[in-house]
Amino acid sequence: MINREGILKLADFGLARAFGIPVKNFTHEVVTLWYRAPDVLMGSKNYSTSVDIWSVGCIFAEIVNHKPLFAGNNEEEQLQKIFQIRGSPNDDEWPGIKELPLFPEVAQTNFKQIPLANKVPLDESGLDLLDKMLQCNPANRITAKQALQHPYFKEVPDSIRKMK
Repeated sequence: MINREGILKLADFGLARAFGIPVKNFTHEVVTLWYRAPDVLMGSKNYSTSVDIWSVGCIFAEIVNHKPLFAGNNEEEQLQKIFQIRGSPNDDEWPGIKELPLFPEVAQTNFKQIPLANKVPLDESGLDLLDKMLQCNPANRITAKQALQHPYFKEVPDSIRKMK
């Protein structure tokens, strides 16, 4: 939703969960398929707010493109669409990926990463932010706090940038 002041608000809490410490194991049946992070698609049950950053990145690209960036019909196709753009992950880039339940199926793909600029018409700063949101390895995704400080938002009023 975007209000009259141009403020975007994300508001789909249909599968929301309480978040706390220690982190609990969750189901991988979370988030609408097109916005689901690859770690969740591969069966991870230990995830955090990084899955939300992935979703925000997908929505960001969709707002710019006026269509979804990764529009799969099932989990396997969704992963393929992600890897066709972001590249097939490996254990060097994503330590521990081999432990995910669906890694053996993913290991059969060998896609090379293509520049996001080929898919999403953003300036350099916007592409950098999108790239940091759409990291396949959840440990490499930008945090929400870091994203709000990103140069892409330099034109955003301080009252929005410093929201807590």
